[in-house]
Amino acid sequence: MTAGNSSIVVPEKRSIEYLSPPAQVRMANDWFEVANLDHFWVERRFAVTRALAGELVFGAAEVAEVGCGSGLLQRQIEDYYKKPVTGFDLNERALKSNISRISRVCCYDIHEQAAEFRRRFQLIFLFDVLEHIPEETRFLQSVAYHLAPQGKLVLNLPAGQWAFSEYDRANGHVCRYSIDKLRESARAGGFKVQVWTYWGLPFVPMVAARKVWLSLKRNPSLAVSTGFDSRSEFLNVVFRALGRCETLPQHFLGTSLLAVLEPR
Repeated sequence: MTAGNSSIVVPEKRSIEYLSPPAQVRMANDWFEVANLDHFWVERRFAVTRALAGELVFGAAEVAEVGCGSGLLQRQIEDYYKKPVTGFDLNERALKSNISRISRVCCYDIHEQAAEFRRRFQLIFLFDVLEHIPEETRFLQSVAYHLAPQGKLVLNLPAGQWAFSEYDRANGHVCRYSIDKLRESARAGGFKVQVWTYWGLPFVPMVAARKVWLSLKRNPSLAVSTGFDSRSEFLNVVFRALGRCETLPQHFLGTSLLAVLEPR
C-alpha cells in the first residue's frame, strides 16, 4: 500500500481553535518532550496502524483524533495519506507544540458535544488516551456522538496489566489492557471490537526490565522521561529493526494493543 503523491499546501502559521477552555488532563507533559516522529515506538505504532486500518484512512471523507496532543499521528497521516485530521485535546501545552501542518487543532471537550461535530467523522483515532480516563464508558459514549453512521473508531492502548509500573503511574494510566478488558469496555461504551492485534512483542523484555529498573529508582518524577527515552540513535535504530520482525496481526502477547471498533 502506498500513499498518493499529491502535494500538501502548508499554511504560514498554525493556530489553536479554542472551542472549550483548556483543562488539566491525566497525561505527563514529559512524554511530549521525549516522543517525536523518529522515535522507534512512534514509527512502529504508525506501521501497525497502516497494516490494520490503512484502508479505513484512505476511504474516510473526514478523520478526527481525540487526544491529538502534539500532533504526531496527525502529521504522520498528513504526510502518508495526504489528508487532514481534525485534532481535539484539552492540554494547551501539548496543543501549542502540535506539529501537524494542514489539520485543525482544537481545544475541545468532547463531552460538550458541539453540534458542528455531530455524526461528522467516518473515522476517529483514540491513540493512547483511554487508559488515562477513569470514566471510560461516558468517554466512549461522547466519542460515539462524533462518529458518522457506520463509522469506525481506532484505538491504541498499552497492553498487559503485568507490565503496569511506575512509568504508568507517572503517566496517569488507570490500567493497561488485554483484549478481554477492551471488549468489556467497548461493550459498555456502545462499541464492539471488529479487528485487533497485540504489537510490540519484541519490546516485551525491555518493558519488563523498565518495570524492575523504575521500581529501584528514587525519583518518580523522571519515570516518564527516562522510561520512554530510547537513549541513543543507535538504540533507536536497533529497536526500530526489532519492531519490524513482528508479524501482524498477532493475538499472543505485546506491549500495546491496537483495535478497530464499530458501534453496536
